[in-house]
Amino acid sequence: MDGILTGKTVVVMGVANPRSIAWGCTEALLAQGAQVILTYQSERLKQSLQRFVPEPVPLIECDVVDDDNVDRAFATIKRDYGQIDGVIHAIAYADKETLAGDFIDTTKIGYDLAQNISAYSLIAIARAARPMMKPGASLVTLTYFGSERAVPNYNMMGVAKAALEANVRYLARDLGPDQIRVNAISAGAVKTLAVTGVHEHQQLLKLSRSMTVDGVAVKTREIGNVAAFLLSDLATGMTGDVIYVDKGVHLS
Repeated sequence: MDGILTGKTVVVMGVANPRSIAWGCTEALLAQGAQVILTYQSERLKQSLQRFVPEPVPLIECDVVDDDNVDRAFATIKRDYGQIDGVIHAIAYADKETLAGDFIDTTKIGYDLAQNISAYSLIAIARAARPMMKPGASLVTLTYFGSERAVPNYNMMGVAKAALEANVRYLARDLGPDQIRVNAISAGAVKTLAVTGVHEHQQLLKLSRSMTVDGVAVKTREIGNVAAFLLSDLATGMTGDVIYVDKGVHLS
């Protein structure tokens, strides 16, 4: 039986391990019939992905720190797979020193690094992917509630996510004439490799779980299901939006 993404090709960026939100998205896309292309940052991460990613899923190197590398990655995708129907941007990073201290102690280097990888990279990816995205294509990124509330210990990542959400709105405006949609999913706190970089992350996870409407934390696959919807033709009227997938945490 066909799924809502049958016949569509989607690039997923940011899979780190089987617990990552990006992998939950990948599983949801595959279940809905999409052809998925994964990108990886380094040879070490490629080897990690090869341990659990099904063999038919291609892996393409892409380090978003370097714009030229991003351009080469999407040129390779275009050469080997033609036009694409969507991209999931699930990339964020801040160094441990920046996350461990008080926000007021954030250095310029730490600030710039977090903004570059977590927010600016969406712009670079949109620019590189734009010429090969079909009309009706969709770009989806991942954000978090710490973009609008001062969540304890989230600090610099909250600022970077706020910038990311602003990027979504401006990119949605710029890419609208090309019939390309841009949206963000504000995901609930999930125990991923990224979250473990946050100081006292166990308390963050516990707090988030206690704020859900049913006392149960959101699952990566639930987040992925909404990503699949946003990438599908069922969501053609949605762009420039931030969609909460956090079991109601944002209601408090």
